[in-house]
Amino acid sequence: MESLSYYSSFNVIILVATLLLTNPIDCFGESKQEQEAEKTPKLLFVIGDSLYDPGNNQYFNATEKSRQSYSWPYGMNLNHKKATGRASDGFVIPDFIAFSLGITPLQPYLQSGADLAHGANFASAGSGCLEIHPGVMNLKMQLSNLKKVAKSLEQNLSEQKAKQVLKGSVYLIGLGANDYFEFNKNHPHASKSERIKYIHMVLGNLTMGLEEIYEMGGRQFAFQNVGPLGCLPMIKQMYPQLNGGCNNDLLIVARMHNRALSNVLKKLALKFPDFKYSIFDCYSALDERINNPSNHDFTEGKIACCGNGQFNGQDCGGNTAKDFYNLCKEPDDHVFFDGLHTSQRANSQLADLIWSGTPNITGPLNVKQLFELP
Repeated sequence: MESLSYYSSFNVIILVATLLLTNPIDCFGESKQEQEAEKTPKLLFVIGDSLYDPGNNQYFNATEKSRQSYSWPYGMNLNHKKATGRASDGFVIPDFIAFSLGITPLQPYLQSGADLAHGANFASAGSGCLEIHPGVMNLKMQLSNLKKVAKSLEQNLSEQKAKQVLKGSVYLIGLGANDYFEFNKNHPHASKSERIKYIHMVLGNLTMGLEEIYEMGGRQFAFQNVGPLGCLPMIKQMYPQLNGGCNNDLLIVARMHNRALSNVLKKLALKFPDFKYSIFDCYSALDERINNPSNHDFTEGKIACCGNGQFNGQDCGGNTAKDFYNLCKEPDDHVFFDGLHTSQRANSQLADLIWSGTPNITGPLNVKQLFELP
């Protein structure tokens, strides 16, 4: 897997050329600090799971087509109507953040010849903060690839210039759901103390990762907290004994994680005064859309657009014969595209909240404000 995590010399040349062409040095009429701020780009680096993955996993095994998001109807709302490896009918959240920045969506980092001029997306479907799944890029591997980007910047710019680029960039992070799916599967009757211990492990790994990024120069971090995991269509369908209700164990652990994440970030901000961050309350935003879809231009909040079963919670597309799954006519009417993943319209709305949400949903800063920091 290591051999796939490369940063080609061609990509480095593209990135360096972009930095030089779009950030010319004006030696007159500005202070040195102003000159540095003006000529240093602000890149977007993405670390996450399937909610953020633009298609990285397909490059682990280019001949493996059984994974559902590599096949129609995934991507059905994109202009070319082809699957890209995104777990949605169209764009995912980081794509819309890119649109807000005025840039094209970041390509998968592992894609040969990927354009990395505006940053890099390392997200990998199925990944977690812990080493929970083989064959994907968990947090450790995603950080390893980020370090390769940082090293290449040092080699092609200078250590000081690379540090400035990394310092001015924003690191968008969305991980944790898969860690808790795995824990709930393996420990369905876990006690509160066992849950707390596991949450400490998850956030311990994340904290070490954040400190590694900080050491590289990173200062601006944006987080999406864990959503209402127990109310996802697939999860509700897996527990018919709940009669269509949500899995309370997963809801509890999600809320515990989110409270602990907030506390961890506050402590890091005290430890490192220039550590700036944003937390998007995905739990509340998604829960609101599930239960009150009509308030947000949806007609269906609980049943996915694609799949089979009571909530269309499983077997959307991929190698599943079309006769064995349902597919709605208008994915935009649904909060969820499949049993675990939100639709393109929902992704657009969630991304808007990440980008410019008010402090009651995204704070203490939003991502727009992070990019505006000097």
